[in-house]
Amino acid sequence: MRTQMDRITDGVIFTVPAGLPRGRHVLAREQVVAAQRERMMIAATELLAAGGYRGFGVREICARAAVSRAAFYECFADKDACVHAAYDRFIAVFLDRLAANRGEDWPGCVREFVAAYLGTLESDLVAARAFGVEMDALGRAARERRRAALTHLAGFIRDLRERRFPGTTGDTPLSAYIGAVYALRQIASDALDAEPVPGLSALIPELSTWLCRMVQSPAEERV
Repeated sequence: MRTQMDRITDGVIFTVPAGLPRGRHVLAREQVVAAQRERMMIAATELLAAGGYRGFGVREICARAAVSRAAFYECFADKDACVHAAYDRFIAVFLDRLAANRGEDWPGCVREFVAAYLGTLESDLVAARAFGVEMDALGRAARERRRAALTHLAGFIRDLRERRFPGTTGDTPLSAYIGAVYALRQIASDALDAEPVPGLSALIPELSTWLCRMVQSPAEERV
């Protein structure tokens, strides 16, 4: 039996499509394919979180999503392509939430960033475990995707700082932002791996303080 603990949370990373009508209907082919694609990404995410990468294949995705293998291969070349598409959605949601950052100063922005990151993970623990804990088992291609995503996230944060607070980035290198993002991800990943319901939000004050220090410029450190 499926329980709430092994399902994604509707409306956070993915939106569960309404059931397709049986028999003849007026839905456009594109609508049907989009709904099936969403269900397959949801199924792959739930299976990845529950049993790890080797615990399922295309057959299990199709069974959980209630679609045919023909429908699957119309959308994805293989299991990895489906998981990668779901991961890309996961990252896109984070970028959307970070773009709404309204911190009044740079430390406030860091705190909002940390809160948005951890809050999104807490809002959908199944997706969080799938992509924060189990994703690396997909191999080199997944690790490269993760590196590209986190580097892009770090650049996004640096550019946000320069836009909102011009001149405050100083000579802080991009690698400092990358290190901060990796540190945040790893702490969250370890918490997700260790506890069924980790208290991620409790980490916000402490993490915000030292992550902010990680991206201080030398001039700021002397103040």
